[in-house]
Amino acid sequence: MSKEKFPTTPAVLVLRAQDADFTLHHYPYEERGGTKTAAAKLMVDEHRIIKTLIMEDESARPLIILMHGDKEVSTKSLARAIGVKAVSPCHPATAEKHTGYKVGGTSPFGTRKALPVYMEQTIADLPEIFINAGARGMLARMPASEVVRILKPVTVSVAI
Repeated sequence: MSKEKFPTTPAVLVLRAQDADFTLHHYPYEERGGTKTAAAKLMVDEHRIIKTLIMEDESARPLIILMHGDKEVSTKSLARAIGVKAVSPCHPATAEKHTGYKVGGTSPFGTRKALPVYMEQTIADLPEIFINAGARGMLARMPASEVVRILKPVTVSVAI
């Protein structure tokens, strides 16, 4: 029986270096498929698939917001929560420049630049989540507590 080979991404290297409790799960990536496709292919609740979104404030300072797959981010609420005037999604090329990851494969672990990380507070309540491991079609399954331990995100309540 052959073992499936997963790419070693900066995210996987960080998870291993942090001695994280995780397993990698691969699914056939579909352009614009999003978390709905990932959830269907892995047969898990979309709420447990965590999106890594790269946004920026009005001064073009980048940030990461982690959100449930079946929810959206209220940029107004996020701006208010972090004390800036406005927050908006980064252009894909800008997000790639900040993180080193292609859109659809963005992980909060092992980003090119150290970015502030914000997380929807209800993610921490989940016993187990799936989060991008740095490649399109590859998610890391782990306890939500590992994300909190490794990234030390600021929790916010900005889901809609």
